[in-house]
Amino acid sequence: MDTPQVARDRIVRRKLSDEVFDRLRNMILNGELKPGDPVPAERDLMTRFGVGRPAVREALQTMHTIGLITVSHGERSRVNEISPTTAFTQVDAIAQFLITAAPENLNHLKEARKLFEIGLIKIAANKRNEQDLDDLRRLLAEQRKELGNAHDFIRGDIAFHSKLASIAGNPIITAMAEAMLKWIFHYHTSLLHWSGREEVTLDEHERIIEAIAAGDSSAAAGMMEVHLDRSAANYRHHS
Repeated sequence: MDTPQVARDRIVRRKLSDEVFDRLRNMILNGELKPGDPVPAERDLMTRFGVGRPAVREALQTMHTIGLITVSHGERSRVNEISPTTAFTQVDAIAQFLITAAPENLNHLKEARKLFEIGLIKIAANKRNEQDLDDLRRLLAEQRKELGNAHDFIRGDIAFHSKLASIAGNPIITAMAEAMLKWIFHYHTSLLHWSGREEVTLDEHERIIEAIAAGDSSAAAGMMEVHLDRSAANYRHHS
């Protein structure tokens, strides 16, 4: 049996596909392959790296799976533009599965969203400009028009909260907020089956705008906490 020191020092032979993956990733990082560029043909990669087709294909599939490239049947694979939004999009499926498979994770998500948005609303109150306020009021008016349409009303709700996140001017914050809203979207639908709840949501949104317009970060955070606590009870786990 190896001693702990020997186990730490032992050189592990890597798969050829892992080596190919590292080379391709470095080609993207150093700008040799730019967003939108076609990935070199399999045969060219085989020749360049001195490996067989299986290693190349496995590396390309891994790059596709994590979102570095898009593989299209019958067309050349292309390099994707990497941004905070695309990064979070890659975990959409597993995040939604995690919430569905383990009901307690929905409560964890609600708690995370509450902490995130209460902090975020304080930033919005301090950084908002007149265009931001106009956008929020416009989104509220558009959401009000969708009182009879559950699906579009929810989309309006997401648009409103996404706009609040964007005021921070931080693309990672915006992408995180949009991801959490998307993950919880499915569970938000049940809220709209109860008469009168929609009007409460609209009233709370209006009061949030008023607090932001006044530059009152404490009032905005308090109103957001009330809003999320009230609506959180209406998220239901779907079996």
